[in-house]
Amino acid sequence: MIRAARRHLEEAAADAYPRIVAALIRVTGDWTLAEDCAQEALTLAVRRWPEEGVPSNPGGWLMTVARNRAIDALRRASVERRKLAELAALALTAQDGPGDGREEEVVDDRLRLVFTCCHPALALESRVALTLRTVCGVPAADLARAFLVTEQTMTRRLTRAKRKIAEAGIPYRVPEGPALAERLPGVLAVLYLLFTQGYDPGGEPAFAEEAIRLARLLRRLMPAQEEVRALLALFLLQHSRRYARRDAAGDLVPLDRQDRSRWDRAAIAEGLALLAAIEGNGPYGLQARIAACHATAPTPPATDWPRIARCYDELALLHPTPVVELNRAVAHGYAHGPRAGLALLERARAELDGHPLAIAAEADLTARDGDRARAAALFRQAAAAAHSAPERRALLARAAEITPVPQAANAVRDAGRARKKRQ
Repeated sequence: MIRAARRHLEEAAADAYPRIVAALIRVTGDWTLAEDCAQEALTLAVRRWPEEGVPSNPGGWLMTVARNRAIDALRRASVERRKLAELAALALTAQDGPGDGREEEVVDDRLRLVFTCCHPALALESRVALTLRTVCGVPAADLARAFLVTEQTMTRRLTRAKRKIAEAGIPYRVPEGPALAERLPGVLAVLYLLFTQGYDPGGEPAFAEEAIRLARLLRRLMPAQEEVRALLALFLLQHSRRYARRDAAGDLVPLDRQDRSRWDRAAIAEGLALLAAIEGNGPYGLQARIAACHATAPTPPATDWPRIARCYDELALLHPTPVVELNRAVAHGYAHGPRAGLALLERARAELDGHPLAIAAEADLTARDGDRARAAALFRQAAAAAHSAPERRALLARAAEITPVPQAANAVRDAGRARKKRQ
């Protein structure tokens, strides 16, 4: 009974918490009150559900409790009658079941919340953190670990962001007309960064799932926006490899060595279907096409590298960043030979000097060009600069793999002499 209640609570919390927060923010305009009331509802459920049983509509139960807490707080604060009346009206939404015609309003609440969290008046890191906390319900402690700061620092960051929204009078709505076109790229950039936080080695995998969930939400409400569809396609195609990216020991497996039978074929099929309906080539559309080339290649040698290189050429014109130039160099190295890639990499190196990805790319191209000793040294250099332990181990393993035999023997001998000296 207790285990079943806990499972139902976890499921209801994941789905209902952001809906409750979004609805209460819309009515009260008070972010802290909305979050506190939603959290109080969850706390009460933890105490009562194991003893009294799980209600037939868990999300509705949580919404009703949170709404009542908000009404009590507003009454104590002598807030105007209009807000109290609007909160009372939420009782209907809380008790209705799915398919009652109110789902669109609930989804609209969350979309408004996404656009508010991603307002350009906020710093990018604050937009990402606030989106995760408010829209996805990620605890501040988990955010702190993901952003490598203390929980106190993260709490202060979230508080400052919410205060800025209030003080600047940032409207709680989805912009319309030209304003929507101006704001949408910023929202997509936050979702992209959110996905990256979960996809990168050492990142929090749940963040990638949340990014996919939010991208689905945006697509549902903006079906005509091609870049929204493209971003979702990109996420699905990339995330399809999640089960093959690590071995049994938890170490990273390079793309060309992954067991492709473990790739999520359903996610690939959905991503390709989304991509097929896209006519233009925006930044996310081009990245999705690149991901599709990898997803549809039955073997690494069958990868369409010339097409990938052409996509990166277009992407570099639209979105000329150092990372795009780095990936473009790698793509040309596979499509047209390692020296072509090294030449392009030389041009991108100025802004990426010392970055582990740039060093690793040079190491890979150098190895393919035949200089294994230099490539091994570069892989070790990249490992020393790596940001996570899994990435570091993968780079060191690659260095050991390509180290020439005499050099490897010398390295073993030197290590043995060093041990004897220490003894």
